[in-house]
Amino acid sequence: MIVIKKSINAWTVDRETGFEDMFRQVKEAGFDGIELNVDRENSSEHSLGMSNDSKQLADIKRISEKYGLPVVSISTSLYGGKLGSPDKAVRAEAQALLLKQLDCAAALGADGILVVPGVSGRSVSLLEAWNNSLEALSELKGEIEKRGIYVGLENVWNEFFTSPFDMCKFIDELNCKYFCAYYDVGNVVAFSSTENWIEVLGSRIKKIHFKDFKRNGGINSGGTWQDITKGDVKWDRVIAALRKAGYEGYLTAEVFKQDEEQSFVDYYREVSKQLDDVLSM
Repeated sequence: MIVIKKSINAWTVDRETGFEDMFRQVKEAGFDGIELNVDRENSSEHSLGMSNDSKQLADIKRISEKYGLPVVSISTSLYGGKLGSPDKAVRAEAQALLLKQLDCAAALGADGILVVPGVSGRSVSLLEAWNNSLEALSELKGEIEKRGIYVGLENVWNEFFTSPFDMCKFIDELNCKYFCAYYDVGNVVAFSSTENWIEVLGSRIKKIHFKDFKRNGGINSGGTWQDITKGDVKWDRVIAALRKAGYEGYLTAEVFKQDEEQSFVDYYREVSKQLDDVLSM
């Protein structure tokens, strides 16, 4: 039987909330796991950073175990197009970030991390960004294989993965079982049908972000981010496609509270309920 569980990204949580309260509140809201993030120092009271040492990570692991809420993956906001840079020193910064994510994942018991290949803007050509990203990631294959932790490549709005076939080709060229797709359901809705990506990516998907997007009209007409089930994602088709692909693991909600009058705790419960509704389709 295929098992799919509910997770939430720590960016969704009030930035003033510390680790202890965050794990307790998220568990009480009905989630099965949580995704943490490597961010700039002091981004929030529950962010990881490049300077986190083994003792700090052990303390977080203890809290995770106390509340029975596993850390399921390690995301980050810090790639900023560095993997595709023509400057080897800049690519080295991205490689150091990836290794830090692996360290955090290993210490916290997570089996995967999120990585963003490509560039931001148009500073280099797509071909150059592709080759630079492949080179930078390939150089770390030995370390990744030694750790045995999935490196999930995410589709974001950086003009890099514009079709699922691009994503498949890039992952396959890396030729390592630990490179996989960290598929973001909402990030493609502006210009395509997200369930089609799942069908093409298939078993390459090891991690997944859930959010929703409401188009202004048809394809490529712009739109706005929405709460899960409030946009144009065809959730019944998404769940059917994931089950057909044999996906097992966590659906990680990467969403943000928009109602200033709503408490964060109530919002976590609402997101948990939205995921329940989706999973029941």
